[in-house]
Amino acid sequence: MVILVAERIKELMREEGLNQVRLAEKTGCRQNTISAWLLKKKEPCIASLWALADYFNVSVDYLIGRTDM
Repeated sequence: MVILVAERIKELMREEGLNQVRLAEKTGCRQNTISAWLLKKKEPCIASLWALADYFNVSVDYLIGRTDM
């Protein structure tokens, strides 16, 4: 299974018109951590996945690529 977290976060950020700083403010995640996710240097921990899923109103399964909705 291919984990799609970086691609899904980028897509959702683009749809919302967010940059990394604004996403950090909205989710409580650090901007440099978000940058590492987007560069595929790190994967988000479960707490960060929950925060992202809650903010974007999607499932964690969507974020990691297990579902398409």
